[in-house]
Amino acid sequence: MVSRGLGDSFGGYRTRLAETLRAAGIRDLAVLRAVAETPRHLFVPEAVRHRAYEDAALPIGAGQTISRPFTQARYLEALRLTGRERVLEVGTGSGYQTALLAALVAQVFSVERVRALAEAAQRALRAAAVANVSILMGDGTLGWSAYAPYDAIVVAAGGPEVPPPLVEQLAPGGRMLIPLGHGTDQTLTLVERSGAAGQGEVRHTPLGDARFVPLVGEHGVDA
Repeated sequence: MVSRGLGDSFGGYRTRLAETLRAAGIRDLAVLRAVAETPRHLFVPEAVRHRAYEDAALPIGAGQTISRPFTQARYLEALRLTGRERVLEVGTGSGYQTALLAALVAQVFSVERVRALAEAAQRALRAAAVANVSILMGDGTLGWSAYAPYDAIVVAAGGPEVPPPLVEQLAPGGRMLIPLGHGTDQTLTLVERSGAAGQGEVRHTPLGDARFVPLVGEHGVDA
């Protein structure tokens, strides 16, 4: 969990950000509490740290961005997390969403293909005293089979279809959030699995427009 009291000089900014998200329609109190307690300034480059608590996407290097807090809160709220889940995150990025997830679930397994981002995220997570996270350098479209099945999967990049390995690693009754589409024409989609592993129905529910970086990998788009 994220330690209380870290970055106390930013506490008021975090509280205001959580209030902004509540006013924008986020209702899950656990998600709002995670935003109010997670030091976002630790997860952005020094050059944009003064903007860390704006509800805005910011560049983090390697052609990637840290998403708007509202977008990440919307993601997390849609997963209907209870606190007991084992979660796979595809695309560690800055590590901020990883930290939010860590405040909301039992264990997070996160996969990042860009080494510089994975290493920076690990440093930020240590600085934020987040302990229930494991990070793997690799192709996120392949998932992380060693710790499957997962109660929830969060994909922080958009591709034309759901990677089959991620469906296979989703537990019965599990939920996956993934932006689906081509280019910037994406739809945030909730994928739910019923029945026993390897059987049952996989249901797709569109949740609205989305705009994420491309999902690069064997079951995504070319680098």
